[in-house]
Amino acid sequence: MHYVLIIHAVENYSALKQVFDRAATMRKHAGEESYHVLRDERDANKIVHFSKWNSLTDARAFFESKELIEIRRGAGVHAPEFIYLNSLAQGTL
Repeated sequence: MHYVLIIHAVENYSALKQVFDRAATMRKHAGEESYHVLRDERDANKIVHFSKWNSLTDARAFFESKELIEIRRGAGVHAPEFIYLNSLAQGTL
């Protein structure tokens, strides 16, 4: 399994959420299979997007595309950090 962890600051989560929701079909067609959006407990403007992808190549192409860079900029996203991950183990306790 392949995952992407993105940590970024946002100007306004509500505005970002609207853009994020409108991009759902785009993300699905790009290869995103599932996601979690989380907020830092100490900083409401620090958002984490954790998602499962069909391939890291597809995820990288999507997140690094000029189109998505412009979408992020327009949504008030600052300094995103992308971490591309391959699964090693998974379980339920």
